[in-house]
Amino acid sequence: MAERREKKVRNTDLELKDRLVAIKRVTKVTKGGRTFSFAAIVVVGDEHGIVGQGLGKAGEVATAIQKGIEDAKKNLHKVPVLKGTIPHKQTARYGGADVLMIPASHGTGVKAGGAMRAVLESAGVKDVLAKSKGSSNPHNLVKATMKALLTMRDAYTITQHRGISIDKVFNG
Repeated sequence: MAERREKKVRNTDLELKDRLVAIKRVTKVTKGGRTFSFAAIVVVGDEHGIVGQGLGKAGEVATAIQKGIEDAKKNLHKVPVLKGTIPHKQTARYGGADVLMIPASHGTGVKAGGAMRAVLESAGVKDVLAKSKGSSNPHNLVKATMKALLTMRDAYTITQHRGISIDKVFNG
């Protein structure tokens, strides 16, 4: 099977919107007492097929969120969005998180849980049915959703990979 290459996006002129998926307080116990820090999972996207996820860790909430946004902007990917939905049914697994995404007709909306919803809406998906099975850990859910989106292929990329024109496929 041919190796799939991810499309990384490097354009910094994009109008990106960020969404905070989860924030948690982390405690480190040392000889001198407890040290508190924060970890923030952030998803950024332009709502037109470009999405990225990042993790920021810092001693303060605002700094952790800002670091997460910067990390997400470094990890932008192009995902296929056709007429506001995904091209085909897709499943993916990351750690204990298992996700299922099914294309939906226009007007359905994004039927998904919190972490999956943030990724799908940032990518620009307007109509989709999604289910998270297994772990509800937001870290793994975001990564499983990104994995599912990155392994999707639309008709244009398949024809390009095969070296034929899209007109030949649809018009015979």
